[in-house]
Amino acid sequence: MFDIWRFKIGLEVCSSMHSSQKNETNWLHKGLFKSALMDLRQVLIMDKVTVKVMSHSCKMADITDQGVSLVEDLFRRRQPLPSMDAIYFIQPSKENVVMFISDMSGREPLYKKAFVFFSSPVPKEFVNHIKSDTSVLPRIGALREMNLEYFPIDSQTFLMQGFITDHETALEDLFSEEAEKSRRFEVCLNTMATRIATVFASLKEFPIVRYRAVKSQDTSTATTRDLIPSKLAEAVWNCLLKYKSIPNFPQTETCELFILDRSVDQIAPVIHEWTYDAMCHDLLDMEGNKYMLEFPSKSGGPPEKKEVLLEDHDPVWLELRHAHIADASERLHDKMTTFKSRNKAAQVQSSRDGGELSTRDMQKIVQALPQYNEIVEKLSLHVEIAGTINKLIREMGLRELGQLEQDLVFGDAGAKDVINFLRTKQDASSENKLRLLMIYASVYPDRFEGDKASKLMQLARLSPEDMKVVNNMQLLGGSSKIKKETTGFSLKFDGQKKKQAERKDRTGEEETWQLFRFYPMIEELIENLSKGELSKNDYACINEPKPTVQDKSQSGSMRAIPTPAAPTEKRPAYSKRSRRTAMWARPHSSDDGYSSDSVLKNAAADFKRMGQRLFVFIIGGATRSELRVCHKLTAKLKREVVLGSSSFDDPPQYITKLKLLSEKDLSKGAPQPNFW
Repeated sequence: MFDIWRFKIGLEVCSSMHSSQKNETNWLHKGLFKSALMDLRQVLIMDKVTVKVMSHSCKMADITDQGVSLVEDLFRRRQPLPSMDAIYFIQPSKENVVMFISDMSGREPLYKKAFVFFSSPVPKEFVNHIKSDTSVLPRIGALREMNLEYFPIDSQTFLMQGFITDHETALEDLFSEEAEKSRRFEVCLNTMATRIATVFASLKEFPIVRYRAVKSQDTSTATTRDLIPSKLAEAVWNCLLKYKSIPNFPQTETCELFILDRSVDQIAPVIHEWTYDAMCHDLLDMEGNKYMLEFPSKSGGPPEKKEVLLEDHDPVWLELRHAHIADASERLHDKMTTFKSRNKAAQVQSSRDGGELSTRDMQKIVQALPQYNEIVEKLSLHVEIAGTINKLIREMGLRELGQLEQDLVFGDAGAKDVINFLRTKQDASSENKLRLLMIYASVYPDRFEGDKASKLMQLARLSPEDMKVVNNMQLLGGSSKIKKETTGFSLKFDGQKKKQAERKDRTGEEETWQLFRFYPMIEELIENLSKGELSKNDYACINEPKPTVQDKSQSGSMRAIPTPAAPTEKRPAYSKRSRRTAMWARPHSSDDGYSSDSVLKNAAADFKRMGQRLFVFIIGGATRSELRVCHKLTAKLKREVVLGSSSFDDPPQYITKLKLLSEKDLSKGAPQPNFW
């Protein structure tokens, strides 16, 4: 996703990082490092994990501004620089400590002085091991815990909207058939807990820890998979208790942490999400946030290619990414039209009739040309991308498929509709047919068993490998398990007539564009949590505060304002096919038709008045629709809703990971517990 290392004549350069320098988390990371780097003007040494932490937080220029002239890899052979000081930003692993001691011990150490900063709590035995080497100890200028071992994503202005713990194999390590027998199970959970805890340590927040409770009424019959959220919650809590000795760390609850797993919503990872952001990553051949744009050659030769980054530094992307693709296309057209009507260079160019330009006209063009070229290039880029997406939607017949997907979720379609689609749309891609059957299996698990499932897979012309993906959904448990328990007492003839719905229509909110009806389950859960309506049987709490604690805890919070209740005023309902843009997705008006503003920038203006933060962590991967919901609820609830996860997955990635759950060979040896 990011270009992490570039070696050139022994110099390493961190690149492709977050561009917003006003971001609270970025400033936090930079501020903590500033004290370490100030006036040293020497070497920065990192391992494979900490360099990713750094790359998610700042640019190489931010590092060099603090006096660092060289960035090195801990495990690469390095040239001795005995006249220079070195800053080590490393994980507290056995291998790293041994390598550090090797660098600084003996008569000829690699560096003059070492300033060591660990990314997470360091075990006492490692500290004692360092102290035991009498040649190393006098050469240490600092030995501290930085508690920065998470990877912020989607960070803007003063808000951090998400983070990951970078566990791409979490589904396989935790939910596969024999996961609990592997060492990877405990290592994955413990490392994930450590990295989550560093989020709160760095932000000086102490959370109320809630988690999805065991689904079975009899906890003695619960499987290891059922206990994963509770195990992670307990591990995070144990880490947090150790942080209470950190100076200025709050002693009472200042925010909330809500731990879920992928079983809470198995539809969100595979349903077609119709936002500009999701469509880009779902339909285009992208590598992370990179897209290779093709455009006609000016010389008439083969098409030229240009690599573009769809990231937060692009204001057009920032504004439109959570808009419906049709809405984004219209707004791009309007922006281009508005810009051309107001920009002086554009006006002069459009008014030319082949005659000579006056001196005044030329002066106008010269003054407006730099801005004109930059803005036209940005807008043209997004117009081209949106056009490509709309073309693919037509060619793949996604509107009809998307309508069927959402009708299934809301109980407006059933088996006959799925069968009819598979019979009449044989040219649909295997991936799209598989995603449709995964949604059908989630909504109607009792109708996707045995011969029924086999016949549907044969009708869809899907392979046994694809069948494995649908079957592996059962390993995650979740809604399918609940449905079997709750529908067991229904009369057969009654259950046959009623259509099941996985979601309820949210009639109290404004509707927007067609196929924008779906919402991920965490939206409902977060709102219920904010209202105090979350079931304590389904979602337990490790440290439920007393009613009087909340008032006291405000003094330790970064924002000492009580959390406001969710808005209760009624809003007029609009048609599901209305072309009305949702309030939370609307930008502020701009004179040049280009300058953009997002909901988070609007929320940042009221940052100090926001309520307590709410962190939602999903084990097994989060989706773009869930990130969109956190943006929406940040503005709606007037509290910062931060989405965390083990990874951030698009549908093809999620399907691939799900397929691996039934593989007997986990394909990887057990890692060393201290070296993740």
